[in-house]
Amino acid sequence: MLLRQLYLSHMESRRFEEALGVAEQMVQLDVMPDVARQDAARAHLGLGQTDDAASQLRLASRSCPPSRRAFHLWTLGSVLCLNGRPREAISALSRAVRWGTTDRPLYRAQLALAKIACDEDAGDLNELRERLAEAPCGQGYGKFVLGELAYHAGADDDAIGYLTEFIERSTSGRVALAVALEAEVSRARTLLRRLRQRRRNAKKPAP
Repeated sequence: MLLRQLYLSHMESRRFEEALGVAEQMVQLDVMPDVARQDAARAHLGLGQTDDAASQLRLASRSCPPSRRAFHLWTLGSVLCLNGRPREAISALSRAVRWGTTDRPLYRAQLALAKIACDEDAGDLNELRERLAEAPCGQGYGKFVLGELAYHAGADDDAIGYLTEFIERSTSGRVALAVALEAEVSRARTLLRRLRQRRRNAKKPAP
């Protein structure tokens, strides 16, 4: 527990090299190694080392109890999708859906987004939105996924609301949380810019 607090302290201060070193010590101690690998992955992401982060998450999904496998696979899929590797993300997210239980609506929605990025049929986006919005996992991180689903479904007002709420919640708390969600916050801001541009274009009079 002391090492985990030290890790979080380094992450809060954006000392990612030091955070990674502590996470590696936790892995070596072999106490909840999958959680330690998840921490190592976040430190790698802070350093811009996507491949190393993905490797740690794959190892976490193999070494964890079955109850945590879906979470690690979902995290892996999210990282890959946000870093321009949606084809690889589909594989990880498909497995997360199979292993998932209460958070399955989130995993299914994220899988749909990866399929959209690959120009594949993503299914009924409105049904996915409805299921996710009704589930507890539709809160917090789920707002980001709901926002992107709404964006692709053309529900611009909903998308703006979800994405704005996600950004506000993710950037107003602990630094470690903001660091962990930097890619998502960046993506949400990009989508908001596109939505506002889409609104401006819609208001332009026809020639």
